Amino acid sequence: MSRLVETVVPARLGVGFRWLLASSWISNLGDGIALAAGPLLVASLTADARLVALAATLQWLPPLLFGLFAGALADRLDRRLIVVTVDLVRAGFLAVLALTILTDRVSIAVVLATLFLVGTAEVFADSTSQTLLPMLVTRDDLAIANSRLQTGFITVNQLAGPPFGAALFALGTVWPFATQSLVVAAGAVLVSRIALPPHGRDPARDTHLRQDIAEGFRWVRHHAAVRTLVLTIFTFNITFGAAWSVLVLYATRRLGLGAVGFGLLTTIGAVGGLVGVASYGWITRRVSLGNLMRIGLIVETLTHLGLALTRQAWVAMAIFFVFGAHAFVWGTTSITVRQRAVPSALQGRVGSVNLVGVFGGLVVGSGIGGLLAERWGVTAPFWFAFVGSAVFVVLIWRQLAHIAHEDEA
Repeated sequence: MSRLVETVVPARLGVGFRWLLASSWISNLGDGIALAAGPLLVASLTADARLVALAATLQWLPPLLFGLFAGALADRLDRRLIVVTVDLVRAGFLAVLALTILTDRVSIAVVLATLFLVGTAEVFADSTSQTLLPMLVTRDDLAIANSRLQTGFITVNQLAGPPFGAALFALGTVWPFATQSLVVAAGAVLVSRIALPPHGRDPARDTHLRQDIAEGFRWVRHHAAVRTLVLTIFTFNITFGAAWSVLVLYATRRLGLGAVGFGLLTTIGAVGGLVGVASYGWITRRVSLGNLMRIGLIVETLTHLGLALTRQAWVAMAIFFVFGAHAFVWGTTSITVRQRAVPSALQGRVGSVNLVGVFGGLVVGSGIGGLLAERWGVTAPFWFAFVGSAVFVVLIWRQLAHIAHEDEA
């Protein structure tokens, strides 16, 4: 047993990392439950594609509104205290939603409001959580530590969480949200056990938050690799957000899947992610990071085309398997590039600039996806995503060479 623990979580990574890993994995279980249960709850209350897409928008909008502010606070305040506080607040919002369901007072308005409030709390939790890892492990261990965090994300959030959430939803609408509330609170307790070193901010420095945020933007603008990553994720998330905002309608109307089948789509993607986990070291030893990014963007472009064309659930699941492997490789590479390059005192702000790019694209894309699906059907957002992704791959192709300089300080 001790040998297994050492293999999964090497002792050199420290006790603090083990607490962080445990918190991340259990919190990801709650998020994975919501991946299936959230859209299913919305779809059970309305058949309007615009409202279904709006639910996705309201989860993706808070990072765009509050991401920069959250990143600046992460570089100013006690990072552990921020994560614990906002996770407990998030657990409280979910408990209230569960109570409205239990008392039969739930409505689409209540659900949409809760999604926005939970998403707002997540902004502060996620922006700050990403700054903890570089404070706990050495620069050379960031890749393996990130891969362990990503393994938990894939196996728990993507693989186990969605079918579990769908099964809980089938048992009773209240169960997935009550369960999520409990596991998010447990994650907060685990984070509270971490002892962090100072994160590099000069206590005597007295600046306005606007100045801190501007400093983060300036740093990103002058660092070619991180700037390219932010630009790429923003643009590709417009196309991704358009398609994925109506995924629950695509799964039920186009593929004929039920609640459990919808959760299974995410599970299949997670299995692909595990293949990415197992092969990541082998791939990165043989393929440059610039070429790895190029291959990934081609895979994502073809994913949208394949889903737009097929009506067969088994074909869609095969596509999700490949996409899951791509998503892991892309995510692990991009976060390692950023954490290696960014000074500790700027981790929160630079991470928040990236977060705004991520969710800014998703918000724009989800609005487009809802309109396209309502007017031309559930495959229209996938055709838009294919064409838009293909055009951007051509435009960004040369710029991806900057990723090769990920070790630049």
